Amino acid sequence: MSTRALAHPEAGEIRLEGVLHALADPARLEIVRFLAETGGEVACSAIDLAVSKSTGTHHYRVLREAGVITQVYRGTAKMNALRRDDLDGLFPGLLDSVIEAASRRARARV
Repeated sequence: MSTRALAHPEAGEIRLEGVLHALADPARLEIVRFLAETGGEVACSAIDLAVSKSTGTHHYRVLREAGVITQVYRGTAKMNALRRDDLDGLFPGLLDSVIEAASRRARARV
């Protein structure tokens, strides 16, 4: 069985400006918030984004290339997970602060 590998930056290659850029978009922030709440691997199709499939693919790629998430193929599904350990080690408290702010905003909209 062959697997399709996706390129991910090594932990030492993750840059703060890239992470902040990736987290600046509301759709990408929603992906990160969803992944943080589930705490494990999630298929792209499990996250309901209000964008087209191709735009969603772009958002996932931006997050992966910035080092915010990992993506691996499991059969035909592309599974996503936060790189929490890497991000917490590089930028302590950043991810928790961003997720908490996004969660407060989401609760205020309801």
